[in-house]
Amino acid sequence: MSLFLLLVAVVATLLAAPLQRAYLANPFFNTLILSVLVIGILVHVRQILRLWPEIRWLDEYRRGDSRELEPPRRGLMASMAQMLIARQRQRLVLSPSTMRVLLDGIRARLDESRDVARYLIGLLIFLGLLGTFWGLLDTLTSVSAVLGSLEVDSDDAGAMFGALKSGLEEPLRGMGTAFSSSLFGLAGALVLGFCDLQAGHAQNRFFNDLEEWLASVTQVGGPLGMEGEPALPSYIQALLEQAADGLDKLQRSLAQGEDDRRALNNRVMALTAQLAALAEQMQGGQRQVAELPELLQRLCRDVDVLREQNEVLIRHLGNIEVGVTTLLGDINLHGGKALEELRAELRLLAKAIGRQVG
Repeated sequence: MSLFLLLVAVVATLLAAPLQRAYLANPFFNTLILSVLVIGILVHVRQILRLWPEIRWLDEYRRGDSRELEPPRRGLMASMAQMLIARQRQRLVLSPSTMRVLLDGIRARLDESRDVARYLIGLLIFLGLLGTFWGLLDTLTSVSAVLGSLEVDSDDAGAMFGALKSGLEEPLRGMGTAFSSSLFGLAGALVLGFCDLQAGHAQNRFFNDLEEWLASVTQVGGPLGMEGEPALPSYIQALLEQAADGLDKLQRSLAQGEDDRRALNNRVMALTAQLAALAEQMQGGQRQVAELPELLQRLCRDVDVLREQNEVLIRHLGNIEVGVTTLLGDINLHGGKALEELRAELRLLAKAIGRQVG
C-alpha cells in the first residue's frame, strides 16, 4: 500500500498544473473530497497498524513468553486472550465448536472495522456525483439565463454574439465544477478502494494464520468438547490431560534435543573443517622441511664453487702483482741506461757544435 500511495503522489506531482486548475474550478467540493480521501487513507493505515499488537502477542503466546506481555484489553483478540491467559498453565485443547465460535467473533470484528472505510468510499463517490450534478445544475441555469437574455429582434449581430460569448462563461464554469468534482471523487474512490483491498488482504492473512494455529490445537472430544458428546469421568479426563501434558513436554524435550544435536553436528563439522585445514598446513610444512636438505646441499655446492673461484682469483691477483713488480723493475733499469746514453750524446753534440763555431 505504501508503494501505491507513493506512486499516486508521484503522478499527482507530475500532473500538478492541470490538477490545480481542476481544483480551482470548485474549491469547496474538491477540498471536501480531498479531506475525505485523507481521512480514508488514515483509517486504512490504522486498520493495518492495529493488527501488529495482536500478531505480536499471539506470536509471544505461541513461544510461551506471553507472561511478560500484557494481554490486549481491547481489540480483535481481547476475549480470546483472556481465555488463553486463564488456561495458560494447562495444555490448550479446543473443540471444533469452540474454535468456530472464536473465529466467527474475530471475523465479525474484522468486518465491522472495515465498515467505516467502505462508507468513506461510497461517500467519495457521492460527493463526486453531487459536485457533478451541482455543476450541471449551474450549467443549465446559466444556459437558460443566457438564452433568455438574447434579443433576437436586435439589428446589431455583433453585440448579440458578444453578449452570447460573455454569457457562456457561467455555463462553462459550471461544467468545470461538474467535471472537476467527478474527477476528484472517482479518483479518490479508486485510491481508497485499492487501500481497502490491501487492508483486507492483511486482515485475511492474519485471520488465516490464526485459523491454522487454532486448528492445530483443536481436538474432537477434548476437555472443551462438542455439545451432545458423552462426558468422560473426571479422573479419566484428568489422566488424559496429564498424559497429554506429558506428551507435550516430551515433544518439547525431543525438539530441544534435536536442536542440541543439530548444534553439536554443526560444531563437529566446523571442528572437522578446522582440523582438515590444520592437516593441510602440516602437510605443506612437511613438504617444505623435506625440501630443506636439498636446498642446503645446493647451498654447500654453491659455497664450494665460490671458494674455488676465490682461490683462482687470488692466484691471478698474485701473478698480476708479480708482473707489475717486474715491469716496474725493468722500467727503472732500462730507463736509467737510456738517460745516461742520451746525456752522453748531448755532450758530444755540444762539443761538435762548439768546434764548428770556434
